Amino acid sequence: MRRTALAAGLTVVSVVASGCGIFSDDEPADLQVYTARHYDLEKAFDEFTEETGITVEFLDGDDAELLERLKKEGEDSPADIFMTVDAGNLWNAADQGQFQALTSPALDAAVPEDLRDPDGQWYGLAMRARTVVYNPEKVDPAEIDTTDSYAALGDPKWRGRVCMRDATASYTQSLVASLIDLHGRERALEIVESWVANDVQIMSNDIELLDAIDAGACDIGISNHYYVGRQLEDDPDYKVKVFWASQDGDGTHVNISGAGVTTNSDNAEDAQKLLEWLATDGQSHFVDGNFEFPVNPQVAPMELLAGWGEFKRMPVDAKAYGSLNADAVALLGEADYE
Repeated sequence: MRRTALAAGLTVVSVVASGCGIFSDDEPADLQVYTARHYDLEKAFDEFTEETGITVEFLDGDDAELLERLKKEGEDSPADIFMTVDAGNLWNAADQGQFQALTSPALDAAVPEDLRDPDGQWYGLAMRARTVVYNPEKVDPAEIDTTDSYAALGDPKWRGRVCMRDATASYTQSLVASLIDLHGRERALEIVESWVANDVQIMSNDIELLDAIDAGACDIGISNHYYVGRQLEDDPDYKVKVFWASQDGDGTHVNISGAGVTTNSDNAEDAQKLLEWLATDGQSHFVDGNFEFPVNPQVAPMELLAGWGEFKRMPVDAKAYGSLNADAVALLGEADYE
């Protein structure tokens, strides 16, 4: 297994059955994972090791930072798997030649077609819905538009009542990229400008946004669903509810956390086994700790999520999320959305 020095600013966590060994040359793990996802990975990887005997270490960092690291390391990279938290990032990594194509009937059967690369370079492993959230003491759900719930937050009736994430968030950028893809740039710009005209309150993270809604500082907003699940687990009286957006239209915007086997992996066989396990027997271990939805339709979501009811999701277009990201960023700037 190749080894390189660790870059500053990255966190390395070892999940090796025999104990610690942070990318060391002393009894190295069988698999090395570069991941921008850090939700309860220890539990999932420990379960995988227990079932298969294949040991795993992972290095935690920012998507863009880890991708640049992979590219710079080239053939000397120790990484066997690159895991990201946005479909656009998966597409981008594949477009830059960082994944190898897999042939896996197990993954093809477990992961819906729009949640995986058509050439088998990457696979979605967990779904997160970016949808409308609201304070039930301030908003009657009958008030919320069901055809295009995202655009409708620009209706003047919501003026001064809306909270959203900042323009630098990948979730915001992917949502806007999907609006460009669905409606064209001109209409997408009109939608974002209508949010700005409604004096949207911009929050630096989804927890801050949800806490503002819970406290009555704003009434409605857009958030990833799993943050609501986390908050409700800690406080069942938390005053935020999920509304599945655009159920009479294009469906609720969904993004994915996913992964692929790196081009320069020297243990691609075991790396593929890990991806297959995460998409099948390990799905619940991978998604439940973060209140995410399984990508595998044969795996039931955890009880809290199931209680919110089924929803129609917007098809995921990873190429659009990735290739239109720069356009989305420019559009947000043009609309003075900060």
